[in-house]
Amino acid sequence: MSDLTREEEREVERVMMRLNAQAWGVSFGLIFGLGLFVATIILVIRGGENPGQHLKLLAAYFPGFSVTTLGAFIGFVYMFVIGYGFGRVIGWVYNIFAGPRR
Repeated sequence: MSDLTREEEREVERVMMRLNAQAWGVSFGLIFGLGLFVATIILVIRGGENPGQHLKLLAAYFPGFSVTTLGAFIGFVYMFVIGYGFGRVIGWVYNIFAGPRR
């Protein structure tokens, strides 16, 4: 039993059903980018003879990336773009199934 009128219920439904695809893109971009950035910086701080031997393999896909401080920033940009695209696609697909804009 809701205290909302039928018109208010429709408005709430309209607002709640759709996702902001751009916000999802930025959110996923930041999560992906910061994930690689933090992983790279941790390996740079730990140092050692061969830091991040597995993480270095990303250089095959991300030109300019390396396990260095500069590489952490370069990797952040690459992963932000990938995460942004991933989040936008999730929002777009969800909105297709959520129904048409009103």
